[in-house]
Amino acid sequence: MKIVIGRVNETLKVIAKSHNMSIDQLLSVNSHITSANTVVKGQKVKIPSPPKRAMIRKRRQQVQTPIGQFIDACPPEKPPLKPLDNWIPLTTLEEMSQKMYDVIIVGSGAGGGAALWRLCEKWKDSGKKVAMLEAGDLLLQSHAQNLPTFNFERLQRYLLNPNYSHPIGLEWDDFSGATQFFALGGRTIHWGTVSPRLQPEDFKDWPINYHDLSPYYTIAEKIMNVNQLYTRDSALQSVLLERLLQGGFIHAENYPMAVDLDMTKYGKVHSNVFFSSINFLAYALNKTSFDLAVNASVYEVLQENGTACGVKVVSKNNEHYTIKGKTIILAASTFGTTRILLNSAITSPALGHYLANHSFVFANVNTDRSQFPEEVGVAGILIPSSINKPFQLQIQGTDPFNYFWYQFEERPIEPILKLAIIGFGIVESRYENRLSLNYSSVDEYGIPKLKATFSYSERDYQVIEQMTSSLTSAAKEMNVTMDTQPCLFTPGMDQHEFGTCRMGNNPKTSVTNSIGQVHGIDNLFICDNSVLPSIGAANPTLTTVACSIRTVDYIINRYLT
Repeated sequence: MKIVIGRVNETLKVIAKSHNMSIDQLLSVNSHITSANTVVKGQKVKIPSPPKRAMIRKRRQQVQTPIGQFIDACPPEKPPLKPLDNWIPLTTLEEMSQKMYDVIIVGSGAGGGAALWRLCEKWKDSGKKVAMLEAGDLLLQSHAQNLPTFNFERLQRYLLNPNYSHPIGLEWDDFSGATQFFALGGRTIHWGTVSPRLQPEDFKDWPINYHDLSPYYTIAEKIMNVNQLYTRDSALQSVLLERLLQGGFIHAENYPMAVDLDMTKYGKVHSNVFFSSINFLAYALNKTSFDLAVNASVYEVLQENGTACGVKVVSKNNEHYTIKGKTIILAASTFGTTRILLNSAITSPALGHYLANHSFVFANVNTDRSQFPEEVGVAGILIPSSINKPFQLQIQGTDPFNYFWYQFEERPIEPILKLAIIGFGIVESRYENRLSLNYSSVDEYGIPKLKATFSYSERDYQVIEQMTSSLTSAAKEMNVTMDTQPCLFTPGMDQHEFGTCRMGNNPKTSVTNSIGQVHGIDNLFICDNSVLPSIGAANPTLTTVACSIRTVDYIINRYLT
């Protein structure tokens, strides 16, 4: 401790500042001074000795305030964790080849995504190992319509890039509209989100009935946010819907769409409006970890003694790996899964057969804007199929593509409103319609490509005629004008292909049993459109998701027994 003599007009506060001391420290050793503002001219003032080195180090972690007080500095931030190279954690095929997985999922579209989500939800604390293999690359982090930089024209230019979109139908005379899409999330990153259930009568060719699948429909609708609220308060919707109901289309209803329309509340943000399989991956990732590889093309299921034991996969660099697993789920699409199984020497007489789709009729229509209030809104109307009406109609607008989604561009007031009427007709599942391997044409990895044999039956053309007539009648009842006459798209353009790995009770006429398990191989399952025996006239995605959840629940229960 040292002693200083106060100078003219010097206060204790001034001395404290000049010696880098707090006022409380000086007052504690100078009892004869009662205030920091006392003038101490000529008085002895005790100055405490400097703190020891340990105290000096501590003080360096403090911040001095303008009045001379000290406050502890916040501790430094912890070193960052291992950085992520992508927006979703990825695992290399080399790393995956060193592990044994409880379940391997091939494909990340609707069926594969649903399977992953359900497994991770049920196995979150089990330590089970799950792998997902996706042939495509990382493309979008959400449904394309959730991105503000896309209008419809830019979206089409992006998604039709040959790096992702493969018009395989160009090589087929019979199914020339077919397209494969390779990216994480599959087609769900640009699908229309219309999600109706199949009608009870649509299950006549299934080994299960509507009531068997109904609980899984409910689960799927909840996780996908399926509702009929997208067009609420829309004048265009209410007027056109009322005209249809009055005109005899008594089952017309609002679109059921997979859209999250909740507002932000309690700090919970609902900004990811349009559903995609990326949502499934996000839910799964926040339940438990899983291994994901992209640019990983599976081309064969490996078997030992009648049991699936893994898959053969090739990387983008043409490096081949074996990924081992106790259970295999194929969800690589109707085209992808069928090709894998055909290349795996699966001996099923039904494999590849019963290829079906929807007959797809389309017409552009318009209506005078003056018939509607100033705030027109959009229309999304579903007229479902029935026993006597083997097709469904969808009415969408205004401007069915450009203005139906997010609006980030200025919309001019148009005197004429544009809409579209779309018809999906039931197509018979026939053995002669099939996918097979084309050994004379191989891909860049030397794997045989697919070829399609397909034709519409006489019954299919009758449905097309009936559907076209009904489409014209609906236009008349809505008081809209045909811009174009209804036209029939080439087979495959509907992108609703299904049935080539259909489920059934008879192994001679089906590839899987009622749970999606391949006949004769008790640990190989299928969770995509290919397993559906029929889809009526409904968009198939919701049904595929419901079936996938049902299959995974069976797999989980098997692990418990």
